[in-house]
Amino acid sequence: MPKQKTKKAVRKRFKLSAKGKVLKPQAFRRHLLGDKSSSRKRSLRRLKVVDHTQSDMIKRCLPYG
Repeated sequence: MPKQKTKKAVRKRFKLSAKGKVLKPQAFRRHLLGDKSSSRKRSLRRLKVVDHTQSDMIKRCLPYG
């Protein structure tokens, strides 16, 4: 059986946690940062867990975790 290929675009954007949850960086951190408060920008640094409706599709694109 041939090896499965990883979707490179998905590998760049998502990672799997130790328990198998899919994590993603949060949006709204690229520009217009002067209008946002320091605490808001600080909280946007953290990774966010992807919704369960999307996580199965993302895991299929990352066959080797």
